[in-house]
Amino acid sequence: MRIIVAHGADESIEGPKGRRKTDVQEVAAVLSKAGHEVSGLAVDGTPDCLRTLAQAQADLVFNLVESFGDDDTKEPHVAAYYDLLGLRYTGSGPRGLTLAMDKALAKKIFSFHGVPTPRWAVVWRGRLDSAQDIEFPVIVKPAREDGSIGIGFDALVGSIKELMERIDQLHAEFDHPVLIEQYIEGREIYMGVLGNQKAEALPAVELDLSHLPKGTPRIAGTEVKWAEGTRAYRGSKILVANLPDDVQETMQRAALTAFHALSLRDYARVDFRLTQDNKIFLIEANPNPYLSSGAEFIKGARASGRTYAQTILEIVQLARARYSATSAAR
Repeated sequence: MRIIVAHGADESIEGPKGRRKTDVQEVAAVLSKAGHEVSGLAVDGTPDCLRTLAQAQADLVFNLVESFGDDDTKEPHVAAYYDLLGLRYTGSGPRGLTLAMDKALAKKIFSFHGVPTPRWAVVWRGRLDSAQDIEFPVIVKPAREDGSIGIGFDALVGSIKELMERIDQLHAEFDHPVLIEQYIEGREIYMGVLGNQKAEALPAVELDLSHLPKGTPRIAGTEVKWAEGTRAYRGSKILVANLPDDVQETMQRAALTAFHALSLRDYARVDFRLTQDNKIFLIEANPNPYLSSGAEFIKGARASGRTYAQTILEIVQLARARYSATSAAR
């Protein structure tokens, strides 16, 4: 097959807004080794990249694009453009990407389906759009960003004064609402989902934060995920989660419910907090998660018995089967 690996503008820059995306090279290498005709395309937010896409001759786009013109909120627009062009692509469509990106809306959907999620409130330029009874400490973060953007150790606040300062800071930096979320003390657990109608929840993995510097909040912020060389980055590691069978099963059911409720496709990662007494709280769902060989999603896939290459090729097959089923139904 002719496969375009579509990615962001600059995949070599470090940091939360220009993540070093080794998955682009790794995914392309797997596809090439499997005999596919592979080319890369930087979807960088320019008219030229749109024209190139419009002229593309490809059987499939492996979509690794997370923003458009350095604007993460336009990620669903890229998928919509593929649809307008009639290009087939891996991963979630505009609907799923939009629902998952709006964290407050996603929480309403989780609650509707009976999936436990931390209590929350939404603030937009001084207006409280929705609220539940929440107590300090709370996590204060952008309501429409991913990749832990806007979530540093200062995201955990314990007083009204800190809360107002944090809200002002985020409103100055991001042009969208702020999510105030009850902080759940516990373990950071991730669960991959692979498939479509008969999706499979992969074994849970844990971002072990127990070795962070003393006094550091146990949250998966930008320092932990992207600040290479720091004590926070070195003090965390990804490992297969050791969970009781009933907790693993409860988490798998919740992950699959969230996956289908948000109309996600092919693959996703669902993030949880797990309390000391084994209560689960679904934090968010991440369509099209990071696919480097060391990523959380891949760690879970390996725990299920899949190799890295098998996982990447399975995503391709899932996308192809999804489009074939759609064509057959017409």
